[in-house]
Amino acid sequence: MSTVTHPAASAPNTASAAKTNKKPKVGLATHLLAGGAAGLAEAMCCHPLDTIKVRMQLTNMRRAPSAASSAAMPKSFLGVGQRIVQREGALALYKGLGAVVTGIVPKMAIRFSSFEQYKSWLANPETGLVSTSSVFLAGLGAGVTEAVTVVTPMDVIKIRLQAQRHSTVDPMDVPKYRNAIHTAYTIIKEEGLMTLYKGIALTALRQATNQAVNFTFYQEFKRMASKFQNIDELPSYQHLILGGVSGAMGPLSNAPIDTIKTRIQKATSIAGESGWTRFVTVTRDIAQKEGYAAFYRGITPRILRVAPGQAITFMVYEKVKGWIDVWNARSANVRLPSEKYA
Repeated sequence: MSTVTHPAASAPNTASAAKTNKKPKVGLATHLLAGGAAGLAEAMCCHPLDTIKVRMQLTNMRRAPSAASSAAMPKSFLGVGQRIVQREGALALYKGLGAVVTGIVPKMAIRFSSFEQYKSWLANPETGLVSTSSVFLAGLGAGVTEAVTVVTPMDVIKIRLQAQRHSTVDPMDVPKYRNAIHTAYTIIKEEGLMTLYKGIALTALRQATNQAVNFTFYQEFKRMASKFQNIDELPSYQHLILGGVSGAMGPLSNAPIDTIKTRIQKATSIAGESGWTRFVTVTRDIAQKEGYAAFYRGITPRILRVAPGQAITFMVYEKVKGWIDVWNARSANVRLPSEKYA
């Protein structure tokens, strides 16, 4: 792996400049606001693709499907999306959105703040520079942190809601799970609190690989783009493009993990069954009954969901963070090196 180094924070070239242009330390509140805004924008724009992905991953889980229903089941992500809209209504594409929105602010705050914290710990104590391998490790740590604290229970609730095939336009069609809070209450009441953490190891592995690849590629692309153009701050459209490209890398690297995790979290808990037993059983069933290609089912909508989602996330995060940095700098009468006053 490359050992290109990144500055832990933008440093001025001269001692005199350091006194006037020193960039204020970014606090947790900045990560919370910027990350929350980015996550909310990403969820609102991209959640329908996630619903289609989950339905595709769960396609073969129905017991003894009839020949007619099997033949009618669309295979493409556009076909699945059209089928959901026709049978359940357009709002069905947003099933589980409440669980996502509820967890998106702490998720993004934890992701970005923990990444920056781990990166600062891994920085060279003398120069403050961070190697590419350290960025990768910081991304791994951020992914595990967000998986353990927020993502796993949020995913369990979201998948239970998305897996329901009820009409959102028929008031007589009452689903088992009505919303995120009701889903959490029902799961805890019927299956126990720990069910919300079903699949935590796979979720942590998925999030760790996602964020390690995502942050590493994004930081590298951002560094190269800044160096090529000889500018400190990239325009928003470039953050959008770089975030989209880096965001597509994660799903390609861990699609089987995501499919297995989705199957495990969808199933009802069985008393006495260990996590490892569930993992082995689900993996074996997919391979034997559906073939190895089934591990990549839903990869197209997942990439189409994650890539633009990361594009929006990084663009909004960088923009909001920039606004907060400018506000803090002006409040402290400090001019940022890359600041451009309108």
